[in-house]
Formats: sequence, C-alpha cells, structure tokens
Amino acid sequence: MSAEPAALEVRFEALTPQRLDVVLATEQQAYAHPWSRSHFLDCLRSGYQIQLLLAGETLLGYFVAMLGVDEAHLLNITVAPQHQRQGWAHVMLDALAIWAKGQGAQWLWLEVRVGNLRALQVYEAQGFRRVGERKNYYPAVDGQREGAVVMSRPL
Repeated sequence: MSAEPAALEVRFEALTPQRLDVVLATEQQAYAHPWSRSHFLDCLRSGYQIQLLLAGETLLGYFVAMLGVDEAHLLNITVAPQHQRQGWAHVMLDALAIWAKGQGAQWLWLEVRVGNLRALQVYEAQGFRRVGERKNYYPAVDGQREGAVVMSRPL
C-alpha cells in the first residue's frame, strides 16, 4: 500500500516582475497567439489585477482583469497546459468574482474566441451568458482574424 503524496498548498499570489518569465513561458505553451512581455508589463503598470494560481512553486494558471465602472473585465485567463481539465479555471473564475465583488463591481465581462468551445463551456457553467460578438477580434492563422463571443455575468 503506497502513501498518498503530500498535498501542496494551492494559493493565489500577485504577479511580480520576478515571476514574469514563467508566466510568459506558460502563455507561449498555451496559445498560438500569446500575449507578449509588453502586454503583461503594461497591465502591471496600469494596476490591473494579475493573480497567479500556484501549487507550491508550480504555476497552475493566472488571470488578468481590470476594473471599470461597476464592472470587471477579464482580459486573460490561462491554465498551464499540463494542468488543464482539472478544475483550475473554475477556481480562478470564482476568485475573480470574489475580488470583483469586493471592488464594488456588479458585472463581469469577457471576450472568448468563437472557436474556443471548451472555454465557452467553462464560462457558461460559471454563469456567463452570451451577449454579443466582435467580428475579426483575435489574430488567427495565416494573417486571418477570428471573431469573439462577448459574455457577461452578474455578481
């Protein structure tokens, strides 16, 4: 009989410049069109909410959100490819909702690629509803563009 491995503490931590390289590596593994270093640095300088989800020192995922008037806008949420399909996106979306509500937001907003069916299912399971579409919103292969579904959720 083997003993179960010791559980690692899972926690949220704000992004710091010292952790940016591991975030960028994860971003590049997860997406065909990843955010650049300057995207993340601009978000840090702007004071956006950038939270890392860590298990020990292992990056499970992260999200980037900004506040607006009575709302928060999810700009990026990423689960490290090796940790996908384990429920971490739901954990991060719950944390986002708690943070946004604590900031006085009444709504969460996001855009997601039309073709990202897995993410659409996750968002709908979290109470987001489709409210519109943005044509040619995201870069795609061979210089093409892909539309985005606009979704919102009341808090």
